[in-house]
Amino acid sequence: MQQFTYTIQDPLGIHARPAGMLTTAAKPFADTTITIAKGDKAVKMTQLMRLLSLGVKTGDTVTVTAEGPAEEEALAAIKALFEKNL
Repeated sequence: MQQFTYTIQDPLGIHARPAGMLTTAAKPFADTTITIAKGDKAVKMTQLMRLLSLGVKTGDTVTVTAEGPAEEEALAAIKALFEKNL
């Protein structure tokens, strides 16, 4: 299991567009479970509506965790997306 934390910089937080991008980026790693957590709530990154239900706003810190055979590649792809878009 590998993970990273990230503080959201986007003025709107994780809204529909970036949530869709995150979900799309996670789908190629079907054999690896990727979760995103805010506080004590965690959801699979492939579940768009549950991801939006976290209510991640600007300044919130989230933890992204990957567990499975492609965890390193998955986290690298997701982290790059966070840094570029959020």
